[in-house]
Order: sequence, then C-alpha cells, then structure tokens
Amino acid sequence: MRRGGERYTGLPPYMAELEQECSVSLRQLMVNEGLIPSPEDDKKRRSVIHMLQRIVVRWIKIVAWKRRLPQHHINATNATIIPYGSYGLGVHGSESDIDALCIGPFFATITEDFFIDLHDLLKSRAEVSEVHCVKDAKVPLIRFKFDGILVDLPYAQLRVLSIPNMVDVLNPFFLRDIDDTSWRSLSGVRANQCILQIVPSVELFQSLLRCVKLWAKRRGVYGNLNGFLGGVHMAILAAFVCGYNPNATLSSLVASFFSTFAYWQWPTPVVLLRDAYAATGSPPGLMPIQLPCGGRQYCNSNVTRSTYCKIMSEFHRGHHLTKGYLKHGFNWNSLFEPYPYATTYAWFVKIHLSASNEEDLSDWVGWVKSRFRSLLIKIEEVFGLCDPNPTEHLEACEKQPNIVYYWGLHLRTVNVSDIESVETDFLKNVNNSGSFQGSVGGIQLSVVQTSQLPKNVECDTSNRNKRVTRTCWRVRDDNHCKDKPVYSRHLPGYVVGYEKINDRDAESTDVKC
Repeated sequence: MRRGGERYTGLPPYMAELEQECSVSLRQLMVNEGLIPSPEDDKKRRSVIHMLQRIVVRWIKIVAWKRRLPQHHINATNATIIPYGSYGLGVHGSESDIDALCIGPFFATITEDFFIDLHDLLKSRAEVSEVHCVKDAKVPLIRFKFDGILVDLPYAQLRVLSIPNMVDVLNPFFLRDIDDTSWRSLSGVRANQCILQIVPSVELFQSLLRCVKLWAKRRGVYGNLNGFLGGVHMAILAAFVCGYNPNATLSSLVASFFSTFAYWQWPTPVVLLRDAYAATGSPPGLMPIQLPCGGRQYCNSNVTRSTYCKIMSEFHRGHHLTKGYLKHGFNWNSLFEPYPYATTYAWFVKIHLSASNEEDLSDWVGWVKSRFRSLLIKIEEVFGLCDPNPTEHLEACEKQPNIVYYWGLHLRTVNVSDIESVETDFLKNVNNSGSFQGSVGGIQLSVVQTSQLPKNVECDTSNRNKRVTRTCWRVRDDNHCKDKPVYSRHLPGYVVGYEKINDRDAESTDVKC
C-alpha cells in the first residue's frame, strides 16, 4: 500500500501506522526549519528562470548577428537555461540560491561571448545586481543576484547551431567533441537528471535529501571546499539508499542512510549504476563517490584525513541515534543538534579574511576558500587532526569588511608560534596557485582558545552572502512554551508533534515539531 509517497510492505498495521507518524513528524520538522519553500518563493524562482531564458535567447541572437551568420541561421539559433543543484532536484529552501546552466551553440565562446557580452547584458538589467565573473574556478561561471536571489550561471558550448529548450544532456549526440570546460559544466545537470530517473520515488528521495542535508549542516560536515560532503555527494548517497530500499518510509530511509554509511567499507566507491558503468583502476580519494551519468567520473572531493574522521564519527552518531527511532521516547531533534565546537575543542585556528569593500571581500573569500584544502593539509602536518568549521563569522568592531572562520584543533596543548609557518605556506599557495583577477585582500592566521570565541560559534549558516552568522536551531523553552505535545497512540511518551495553543481561546491548533 502506498500513501503520500510512503510504502508499507510486509509490516503489521500498527507498525505501518507508527512509521507513518514518525515520518509525519520528520516532515513537519522540515517545514518548521524553513526547508520547504512557500508557493510564493517557488513562483519567484520560476519567474527568474523564465526571465533568464528570455535573456539568453536575446543574447545568442546578438552573438549570431555579430558573427555575421546568415539570417536564416540567426532566426533558427537558440540557447537555453537548465536549473540543477538543489533547485533542479526540487530540494531548495526559501533562502536557497539557484544553480542554472546556460547552454549555447558552437559559435558562442565562453571567453568573449559569455563572459563579456552576456555579462554586459545581465549588468544592464534593472533586476540584476552584484554581477561577478568567476573565470578561474574548475567550473567557470557568472555569479549575480536576480531579484535578490543569488544565481550561479556556468556555461556549456555544444557543437550544434541551435539548443532545444528541453535539450537532453544525456543524449550522446549533443556531447560529441565538446571541450573539457563544457563537460565539467554539464556534469551537474547530467547527474541531476540521472538521479531523478533512478530513484524509485522522487518525493521520498527529496524528503530524505532535505533531512540529511540539514543534518550535515548542523553537524558541521557539509561543504566541499572545507573538505566535507557537498550537495552532489549528499544527493548520490541519498539516491543510493533510496534505490536499495524501494518500499521504505521516510523515517526508515533516514535510519537506513546512517546504518549504511556508518559501516561502509571506504574507499570502496558508492556507485548508482554499477552494471552500466563499471569503474576501472583505483578510485580517487578517501571517500570516492561515482557520478551516475557515465564516463566513470567521480565527484570532485576535498576529503582529508581530518574531515574523513569527522564525517565517519557523525555517521556513527547518526546511526546510534536513529537505530531506535520506533522506540519509546525517541525524538528527531537530537539528530539535528548543532555540533558543540566550544565544548569539544580547547584550541582553534582563527582565519581572518578582509578586503576594502563588500564586493571585493566576496571575490577574495571565494578565491581563498578554493585553496582551503591545502591549508587544512598543512594544519594536519603541524597540529594534527583539525575540524574546519564551515560557519562564517563577522567581527563587527573591524573597520574593513571581513569574514572569520574558527577551525577546531584536537590537541589539548598547542605551540602558538607554529601557526606562523602555516600562514607563510598558505600565503604562498594562495598567491602562486593561479591568477586572481580581483583586489587582493588580507589573510591572518592565529591560534585562539575557547574563551576567545564569539558567543555564536556553535551556530550554523550556509549562506555566505548574509555576512552575519545567525542561530539556526531554536531550542524549546518548556517553562514558557504553551504548546501541548501530541503523543503516539501506540507508544506512550513518543512525541509526534506539538499543538500550538492560542493564547486567548485555544481554539486554533497548528501541529509543529
């Protein structure tokens, strides 16, 4: 039997109903945490994609005219926009960015037509602000805000005259003779489409992915640049669990996610399409995850010895907490508690990045973060294991715009002067690893104790453009809260949710977790 995306096969009726209640509480938690966008948010994002589509069609006609193509070719040519990432998978939140791939025909180059002509066309629009070209990334892109929504727009060039609006990026016809940059730009879209075709239930996959991404952010194991799991990694792991549990409920999928990867025999790669695309040779990295779109490609990974230990520790913690999710007194809240950095580590590496203005700071931080893996490896050499907390902080007392990170050190005693050699080595890496085209900012590394941390160091933020760290987890104060717990009919003490009692007449109720 299937109800609301859930399947109950081989379970006694009372167990199936208990599973349903447990899954409902998880879904309500997602709503309360703002993981589900409102209809207005969805409408706004659809409008952004629609407007971008119109802009790139106009752009490609201009490029075709500049290239002196025949008029019938100008009339026939087309470019298109394909969303991917969290928005493309349908797991975006109300504050999520949009990743969208611009796909153009053979005559539109990335260096001149995309980074100059399209950049200028976007900059001329009233709805568009903060336009930046990120040319030195592995996947070059234009980053901007459209009606206040941050958009990352890479480019892929196909060897055809016109790109269909619903182009099939899995069709080998469109992939012939494309350059390496276009191939890398296409990989995210191709991975998204493969995943959505593979999973038994798209709705359950989306719900599972929302849950595990929230867990990863709260526990400080989310973010590829910091050596943890990125969005595509989490999506493939979630799809893998869904594929092996086609009849599961949401709550059992979450439990299965942790039981699966807590005992995964790394570096055995996680592969969704093992029969179709058997990999050859040794898989790369400590935690190899194969892209599901063929070519035996693996996800780009920055996992180091330190971050591997942290990720595995959190997998085991998640398994320990969720293996008894049907037992008396279980509460999902414990799974999503923020990681207690201030009580776990006695010493921290403080990374202070600054620039003359907010626009330069954004470019500078992005450049430095792309080199974080080399910094982490150097810290491991000097200090041992390190926990690179992705949370970004702001020192308001500073005159210059700044971003600060605090990375936990496992040592109980630290030679503070050792950080000087780390800083020198990292500055060489930042200055010599490519041509940064923006204004060079400042980098200062130091070692601080727990007492020197800002008060909000245990909060999580995944949105860098907000600049200020904010508390993301709201702890219930039972002394003041007027919400009444709703208990399971099958297990006394098992809280399904809470009824919000109206202060005056208690007539209206709203279930929340």
